[in-house]
Amino acid sequence: MIELDLMPFTLSGLDTERPIVIAGPCSAESEEQVLKTAKKLQKQDVQIFRAGIWKPRTRPNSFEGVGKKGLAWLQTVKKELGMYTSTEVANSQHVEDALKHDIDILWIGARTTVNPFAVQEIADALKGVDIPIMIKNPINPDINLWIGAIERINQTGIKRIVAIHRGFNVYNKSLYRNNPKWHIPIELRLQIRDIPLFCDPSHIGGKRELISPISQQALDLNFDGLMIESHIDPDNALSDASQQITPETLGSILSDLILRDEKVTTEDLADLRKQIDELDDTILEILSERMQIASQIGQYKKEHNVTIFQADRFDEILTKRIRQAIDLGLTEKFVKTIFTNVHEESIRHQNKTMNK
Repeated sequence: MIELDLMPFTLSGLDTERPIVIAGPCSAESEEQVLKTAKKLQKQDVQIFRAGIWKPRTRPNSFEGVGKKGLAWLQTVKKELGMYTSTEVANSQHVEDALKHDIDILWIGARTTVNPFAVQEIADALKGVDIPIMIKNPINPDINLWIGAIERINQTGIKRIVAIHRGFNVYNKSLYRNNPKWHIPIELRLQIRDIPLFCDPSHIGGKRELISPISQQALDLNFDGLMIESHIDPDNALSDASQQITPETLGSILSDLILRDEKVTTEDLADLRKQIDELDDTILEILSERMQIASQIGQYKKEHNVTIFQADRFDEILTKRIRQAIDLGLTEKFVKTIFTNVHEESIRHQNKTMNK
């Protein structure tokens, strides 16, 4: 477990009841659009308004945000409506400009998190500043890059840090714009226990109809908050139109979310957890026995000058186990992952035996 000097995500007067919701357009497009969206979101009890000012786009000659002038529009939202404001920063100049306009929360985007040089530049610009910083996961599924970005920001003295899960880039057709790979944010929380974890269902889904189920799944996994893109006229948005929803739709989604209890008493699950523990012990014992047999196989192969890897044998095992697994109600992907890892460990044991 990684020990960092962190504090809960708090702002004066902010309702911190789970889930905390941050909402607003993908991009600030005009002062009118920003203010109209903010006013409608406020009616849905949203306290934190988000809007992209600088937009990192994959290709040039597309809408890359209105730039610095948009910060004044966020400042107006803060002054006139009393909402907290947040925007993305990608370099030290962005940080400087945002702070001059009293932006309350800054976030580091996925394309920036992947670059330690850029994160360090932002960290250096934040020295001496007491402001919440949100860090999205990198575009590729590398948890160490995510952790590294969090550590860099924390080393500057920033204690209110939030990790935002926005999924990971995919390179083929998928239900999602970005693959959620839920096990990665879960692993992050296991390694950094005190860090608040928010979900960005807009970027995971890429389609407005997926925002509700992804939000519910995040809450079922005990995420602390949601960052959702909301626009007064989503179909005509200048960026990410398909994944934005109206403030009214957002309000409907939020009202339908089911909040699960974060904790249960030990007595409620004691017997079932005991059964799980006993089965885990049995699994480990069986795996140990399997590896002992693998070592014996390695000894035989050494004595008879036989190669370790036998592709036909592995294919035979895998095909048989997948067929059995499906009959037992397990998924092919799950069992394939398990037996591939078991086979790799078996190869390691055989190799160790043959090289004695």
